[in-house]
Amino acid sequence: MRRRRRGGLHFGREKKELNIPLIKEVLSWIIEIIVVLAIAFVFVFYLGMRTSVVGESMEPTLENKQEILVNRFIYSITDPKPNDVIVFLPNGNEKSHYYVKRVIGVPGDTVQIKEGAVYINGELFEDAVETAAILDAELAEEEILLGEDEYFVLGDNRNNSEDSRYANIGNVKKEYIIGKAWFIVSPKESFGFLE
Repeated sequence: MRRRRRGGLHFGREKKELNIPLIKEVLSWIIEIIVVLAIAFVFVFYLGMRTSVVGESMEPTLENKQEILVNRFIYSITDPKPNDVIVFLPNGNEKSHYYVKRVIGVPGDTVQIKEGAVYINGELFEDAVETAAILDAELAEEEILLGEDEYFVLGDNRNNSEDSRYANIGNVKKEYIIGKAWFIVSPKESFGFLE
């Protein structure tokens, strides 16, 4: 009796076993990477927008050329409040640089500047920072009634600021507000949360 040799060419298909634990591990890594990338995107897009301060209008709070992070998410769930430092486009002009100012009046408020001081609804406004007396009230010499989506903003350096007192800026509509300034990135000696 002759034995057949098992070696040599074999054209039949062999069933390969799938390594299920390995496939589960790879899928787990892919899902984790997607989740981390999604979280990073949301963080950068909503909380990590970076812009520069232009000019001295926000001194001493912010100085010219400081870089800040802007929270673009916060005003989609809440409205700007008095003393918030906001970033906006004047009159929605997308070709302009971002303006950084402090919210003084909110929708429904009346704003007036008398004898160098800001009055909201007839009462003296309590600034979050110490400011100088205002020398030029401009449009706010008369009472200004803010509409349902309008905000009155001023720079902290009141006598060196282009803000809501002037017709070319005026009251800021909510749709033109990019977000809230919340963190100073540079220079290194100023690094930290905005007060």
